[in-house]
Amino acid sequence: MAALDPELMKIVENRVLNKKVCRKCGALNPPSATRCRRCRSDNLRPKKKVVMKK
Repeated sequence: MAALDPELMKIVENRVLNKKVCRKCGALNPPSATRCRRCRSDNLRPKKKVVMKK
């Protein structure tokens, strides 16, 4: 398996991991959000950054 390109990993992190999650309904929101797009709650948290292990 080829080594992962660091530039590709930055793109993946921004597209997949850089989100906010609503604690009330679980909807994914953009990182700049202050209120949930679905339920309008202001109880948001950043998405957890899970490190994948082999």
